[in-house]
Amino acid sequence: MTSGADSIRVLVADDQQMVRQGFTVLLNTKPDIEVIGQAVDGLDAIAKVGELMPDVVLMDIRMPGLGGIEATRRVTAGHPGVRVLVLTTFDLDEYVYDALRAGAAGFLLKDASADQLAEAVRVVAAGDALLAPGITRRLIAEFARLDGTPRAPLKQRVGDLTERETEVLTLIAQGLSNGEIAGRLVVAEQTVKTHVGRILVKLGLRDRTQAAVFAYESGLVRPGGR
Repeated sequence: MTSGADSIRVLVADDQQMVRQGFTVLLNTKPDIEVIGQAVDGLDAIAKVGELMPDVVLMDIRMPGLGGIEATRRVTAGHPGVRVLVLTTFDLDEYVYDALRAGAAGFLLKDASADQLAEAVRVVAAGDALLAPGITRRLIAEFARLDGTPRAPLKQRVGDLTERETEVLTLIAQGLSNGEIAGRLVVAEQTVKTHVGRILVKLGLRDRTQAAVFAYESGLVRPGGR
């Protein structure tokens, strides 16, 4: 592909060479995406992020040595502008909650098509989160497994939100997109984006994925109910 100044720069981190090369080939067919490096494990991913400063890291969740969850935590803490898209196989439910709390912007199945892969990269690079309803259901299940007791300090912070912002946060936690929230509330999508931005600022959160986790941990949304 022809690299351009506006290309989304991607680092692929996976311990399997065939997976790394496969994702690299698929992404490099897209004119707006450029794979700038590959990493073989979590520690290598952290080092490469510091060296190359990608926009997006495709991070395998299971790698020898330092795994994807801890690597995600270190990358997002050290480089807030770098977005991490976690790569997983079907039904690795036990990892979803920890990876989201570690700062992952979303999840992508390893059997995703070239178009799905590219769109996922574009979504997280734009600052949005890839939080599908299926992931939300697993988030709820994991929170319920951890007993679902709201954290008092977080519950108090919900009080900083307006009634409409609280409503929007609840819908984010249910996995709805901005467009779907706009339809539900019968408002313009830009209005929803404004509410989402204010929610993130007030709660000190990075993106809507963290907002969804906050909604469950604060008790605003409860497992088994709304």
